[in-house]
Amino acid sequence: MSADVLRPRRSVLYMPSSNERALEKAKSIACDGLILDLEDAVAPDAKPAAREAACTAAASGEYGRRELTIRVNGIGTEWHDDDLAAASAAGPDAIVVPKVNSADEVVALVAAMEEAGAPEHTRLWAMIETPVAILDVLSIARASDRLACFVMGTNDLVKELYAEHVPGRAPILPSLHQALLAARAAGIAILDGVYNDVKDTDGFLAECRQGREMGFDGKTLIHPGQVEGANTEFAPSEAAVEDARGLIAAWEDGKGSGVVTYNGKMVENLHVESAQRTLAVADAIGALQD
Repeated sequence: MSADVLRPRRSVLYMPSSNERALEKAKSIACDGLILDLEDAVAPDAKPAAREAACTAAASGEYGRRELTIRVNGIGTEWHDDDLAAASAAGPDAIVVPKVNSADEVVALVAAMEEAGAPEHTRLWAMIETPVAILDVLSIARASDRLACFVMGTNDLVKELYAEHVPGRAPILPSLHQALLAARAAGIAILDGVYNDVKDTDGFLAECRQGREMGFDGKTLIHPGQVEGANTEFAPSEAAVEDARGLIAAWEDGKGSGVVTYNGKMVENLHVESAQRTLAVADAIGALQD
């Protein structure tokens, strides 16, 4: 698995690029990543100034180890082309594009990024938030080596699928699983969608645990108060790290002796690979704290 996929993305926080105070505050928030937003969080008449502010922030080098991305306005909007060109020139860690619906769109986005001079390290993150995207999600995931991450747009997905509010996430779980499978098949990262009620801590933590158990690499957030919970829930626990170390040690000690067991259970290559991933993620998170 590539180092890019193993990069910690437990907590990725949306910040409105039109809010100077928010951009300044983001420098001190203990999130793994930031999405400087030019889309939903920015009023139409504020979008040009927000674009300039986001690009200045991305080029500043003042955000430390945080993965810094810019979410542009969607394909076909009046701001999209200028957003994409400016963000490409600014060279953030990634450009986030909403409502990506096909592999052809990914190819066109990458071509436009390259034409605008996007440096090699600037990756593409595709938001998956429509029924048509879910139905074509594997081809989207495999469309370009520059595509590094899926971001699930769960609010829009629910709105597109259902005419009225449905409590909980049960109705969209098949769609989330399909996107997860595609991301894993293509070897890219995938982030869970936002939790809207910033005052409902228990509900937020429960959804984080659900997302982690499903296989998401982290969660997108709408409030700094959600960062600590996401960081904790999406990090391997101390017990999981110790168990991974013990399993790998048992595997190494038992090479050539036939069946290897650990804690009474048979160990196969797939268990070793899972344990190695747990340790790699834990090491990457530890490196952020050094």
